[in-house]
Amino acid sequence: ETSSQNIVVSVDRVFSGSARLDGDAIVAFVRSLCHVSMDELHYNPPRMFSLLKLVEISYYNMGRIRLQWSRIWEFVGDHFNKVACNPLQDVAFFAVDSLRQLTMKFLEKGEFPNFRFQKEFLKPFEVIMKKNSSSTIRDMVVRCVTHFVDSQAKNIRSGWKNIFSVFQMAAADTDPQIVELAFQTCSHIVGVVFERQFASVLDSFQDAVKCLSEFACNASFPDTSMEAIRLIRQCAKYAAEKPQFFRDHAAEDLINVPEEDRVWVKGWFPVLFELSCIINRCKLDVRTRALTVMFEIMKTYGETYSQNWWTELFNVVFRIFDNMKLPDTQIEKIEWMTTTCNHALYAIVDVFTQFYDEIPPRLIDNLYCQLKWCVNQDNEILAKSGTNCFENFVITCGHRFTPHIWERTCACILEIFRSTLPEILMTWRHDAEPSGTTAINDTSLPDRTDSSFDYSIVESASSQHNRMVQAGNTASLNSSISNQQEFNLSNRLSPTNSIERSKTQSDFHIFQLLTIKCIVQLELIQTIDDIVFYPSTSKKEDLQNIAIAQKLTWFQTKALANVPSGQQALTYFANSDDFRDDCGMYNNMGLDQLLLLVDCLIESHMFARAFNSNHEQRNILWKAGYRGKAKPNLLTQETHSIACAFRILFRLFSDSKRSDSMDTLKRRILK
Repeated sequence: ETSSQNIVVSVDRVFSGSARLDGDAIVAFVRSLCHVSMDELHYNPPRMFSLLKLVEISYYNMGRIRLQWSRIWEFVGDHFNKVACNPLQDVAFFAVDSLRQLTMKFLEKGEFPNFRFQKEFLKPFEVIMKKNSSSTIRDMVVRCVTHFVDSQAKNIRSGWKNIFSVFQMAAADTDPQIVELAFQTCSHIVGVVFERQFASVLDSFQDAVKCLSEFACNASFPDTSMEAIRLIRQCAKYAAEKPQFFRDHAAEDLINVPEEDRVWVKGWFPVLFELSCIINRCKLDVRTRALTVMFEIMKTYGETYSQNWWTELFNVVFRIFDNMKLPDTQIEKIEWMTTTCNHALYAIVDVFTQFYDEIPPRLIDNLYCQLKWCVNQDNEILAKSGTNCFENFVITCGHRFTPHIWERTCACILEIFRSTLPEILMTWRHDAEPSGTTAINDTSLPDRTDSSFDYSIVESASSQHNRMVQAGNTASLNSSISNQQEFNLSNRLSPTNSIERSKTQSDFHIFQLLTIKCIVQLELIQTIDDIVFYPSTSKKEDLQNIAIAQKLTWFQTKALANVPSGQQALTYFANSDDFRDDCGMYNNMGLDQLLLLVDCLIESHMFARAFNSNHEQRNILWKAGYRGKAKPNLLTQETHSIACAFRILFRLFSDSKRSDSMDTLKRRILK
């Protein structure tokens, strides 16, 4: 017995004396002990002696210089990674618990500036969390890391990256206990630790935001998702209130970044980028909240952003509309366009309006491209929102436009007019080849629409210019009308085989797309009227003109009677300048730009007039099911477009400031 005790003491001396070995010797000793320990673990039952001694050696040698300790930990850490993923839970549990004890001892020593050994020491917890699927072990890892934060937060430096990495993996878990504990600890870090020692956590700020983003994207815990978005909003507050910390932070990856841009690279951009990721990944309620918070941040702190920041920011924001990122199923795609894209579009225009002077002018072209994309979609709500947003932006900011911006604005209107002209109305035949669908899709329209109007109803509704209808009511009305139109179409054609049925569905799809194009044409006509003369000014002007005409004396009427009809109109409008109230963008636009809008209106008028005169084609469409109570017509488009065109021309003719262009205007009016 005494002999056995002597052996035990001698063995202990071997391990306790390892602290006196030189650097190479201790590394060789640890490497050999790891091999022996791995062999012991293959026994049945596994033996833990060498594993326990490995923990003891780590304690004895923790006082070595960082260079030597790093070489030792290279083998010890790798060994613990393997043991902690052992299929036997007792073995894995012992390994994790041993790591916890070693880590606590190590964290007590703190870390010098510019050292990164905590990051190496805590790496095994990341590996275990990634490779071990056992809920028990994963829960234990999260509890260990939580314990480190609660007891050693003041000493943690580079280890924060590992901590957020562990919590990020926990955030994607399905175990409520794991997710809740990890999130509670993250909330404590963002709410308390960030406030007390922001400088020590700064290097891991991006990791913290990414971790919160992962919590927000876990669909199994909606309450946690909402709270995670709130914490991301709080991170934005830190970026706004502590910019000097970011400027003074000279990390290796920021060496080539100017000081003034560091707060953007390390602070603002991660916050806004992760919010955009949440929008692209999550369900409706969560992505709507993320979208709201993202634009709240932009509107609240946008005045501090430089122009190059805005450029990078909108590269991220416009990803929301990326075709490649839209949901695959039609129902989800319709929901995405009607809700998220629609919400984002209005919010983007609000930001452009609020920070017009700060945002680089070149981004206006990007905005116009996005508006054109929305208008050309097969979603009526989004298409109408595109025209409304375009109008709001121009009316609000037009007085600050440069001549170049006005040229781009009018060119955008021209492109939208031409891309939404429903030309297939003039050529459609039920027995034609399916090439009609291709012709429509050439305007970059996706596969289907979520709503459709009977055409007579479209004309009636549009003539009232009821542009503030709630989206929900509109969708409901459209759905019922669409169903009725589909019923009429199917009754008319009564397909008896799969080929005819497919053709019927194709025709109905074409009718839906054409209807949306007709709606957009009417919206654009009203948009031009509103931009040039400001909303409601045109109607007021019409009433004034009628009143003036009614007050003409008998002698004035007699005098005009001897003048040709076209000249009568010119004479009347030339003397009615005193009754004008230029509230719109008329005075900000050049002659060429106004005449370009007139050309758009005339082109729309001529198309509508040609269609209304083509009774044969209207009968074909009516018999095919494209009708309401009467044959389809474009009367509203025909009358409103020419009325708006003449209103612009007469206003130009009566404008004394443009007297040098009178001959040109006379020819245009009398033409």
